[in-house]
Amino acid sequence: MSLVVVGTPGDRRPALFAAACRSAGLPEPRLVPWTDVLRGVPLDVRAGDVVRIDSPGEDREADALLRGPGEPSRVGGGAPWYRTFTTALRRLSGSAASAGARVLGDVEEIAVMFDKRLTHARLQAAGVPVPAALPDIDGYAALRSRMDEAGERRVFVKPAHGSSASGVVALQTAPGRVRAVTSAFMAGDRLVNSLRVRSYGTEEEVAALIDMLAPDGLHVERWLPKATLDGRVFDLRVVVIGGEPTHAVVRTSRTPMTNLHLGGARGDLGAVQRALGEDGWRRALDVCARAASCFPGSPMVGVDLLVGAGLRRFSVCEVNAFGDLLPGLTGLPGGAAEGLDTYAAQVALLQQPTAGATA
Repeated sequence: MSLVVVGTPGDRRPALFAAACRSAGLPEPRLVPWTDVLRGVPLDVRAGDVVRIDSPGEDREADALLRGPGEPSRVGGGAPWYRTFTTALRRLSGSAASAGARVLGDVEEIAVMFDKRLTHARLQAAGVPVPAALPDIDGYAALRSRMDEAGERRVFVKPAHGSSASGVVALQTAPGRVRAVTSAFMAGDRLVNSLRVRSYGTEEEVAALIDMLAPDGLHVERWLPKATLDGRVFDLRVVVIGGEPTHAVVRTSRTPMTNLHLGGARGDLGAVQRALGEDGWRRALDVCARAASCFPGSPMVGVDLLVGAGLRRFSVCEVNAFGDLLPGLTGLPGGAAEGLDTYAAQVALLQQPTAGATA
């Protein structure tokens, strides 16, 4: 088996996958940089090759090719990023198919996962619990109008094609008051990602913030109260490999954003399991498996699961095509990936005779 990884040189994902391949006795995967793919360089693969698609993130040159020149720290450009990315995915898939190579994962499913509106609609149609969404938001005025119509006072406003909480806004309103919590820093007429979560508390500031995000498309969801653990709100990232939830990490925070790079911290999974009880934990994993089943051509997805206050309700807020970067985390006890990290578990699936989805 000859393996090819489309990824970013220096990124941890291809390196961790390569280490898992070596540990399993497989040959070292050959890395094809995303910058080559984005420039239209023909994919160098042969019949029988297996191609893994990894994230194009964390690369200044790839970022410029995806959404145009500018500082990588800027917020915005999601719409051109998405158009360029999905075009490249389809071109890559076509090249692999013409050469007789096999792509791990369905590129059309990856495209859906990178559009929060499409993902939400697919999950909802399949009966997977998701937060209620407010449609057709093209700016702050429309947002406030839709919120009033729906009787909503707390929502999450998300760029349709964003990742890593870039541009995500947790918005609360009350008569005469408004408060937006976000990692986006308003620097004059532009937005910049920050590692510090901040608040905006005037109508003028919040309107400007939302209107700056709107041109790339917005997905707005009801803000569901999260359960707490030791005084911190939490949610779960659950990795589903081959249809089975195999790895789970608790993400806790004192802010509405639980992302680890924004000050979130890993919580005690055992404590969450005990709080949910055996039946609750089983139901949580079942919701994640149902979400993953909406993407049957994807051998791995990362599901972000909201655990409601009271520990009885679950909702899926994200499904991530590249949600496996959880270094040092081994599989759930008693599961198929016990003792394996997310990459070793995927390599083990790859080695099974019936493994692999094609694009």
